[in-house]
Amino acid sequence: MTTSLDNALQKAVTNVPECVAAGYVDLSTGMLLAIKTVDSHPDEVIELLAAATADLFQGNNVTLIESMFKKSRGLANNDHHYFQEIIVNSDNLIHVFMRGKQYSDHVTTFVCRKSANLGMVLTKARSSLPDIEANL
Repeated sequence: MTTSLDNALQKAVTNVPECVAAGYVDLSTGMLLAIKTVDSHPDEVIELLAAATADLFQGNNVTLIESMFKKSRGLANNDHHYFQEIIVNSDNLIHVFMRGKQYSDHVTTFVCRKSANLGMVLTKARSSLPDIEANL
């Protein structure tokens, strides 16, 4: 599994414009299952990636907002999540976090240079997701 996932992430890094890193996080276990980078990154940052991703998608306020949306719309499906993608722009980078379509408790992350076209980053990241999920 890991080799296939590593290969799929490497392919995504190559296809997503100005991508410098891609990672795959399992929210249910809190583990970073795979990561591919073109630059070296501090170990402390990599170690915190899974926890930060879990906070973004499963933090108390996020889950509260999702439950409020479900209640106001009369939905009983507890497995559905409203937050599918989160984009964070930092000083030099674009960070894209995408909840899996096949595995909703998994998140793929892409980190691209800020000079990249955001629309193309999203398009290519979205098109990479099925291949990544197929390699679990």
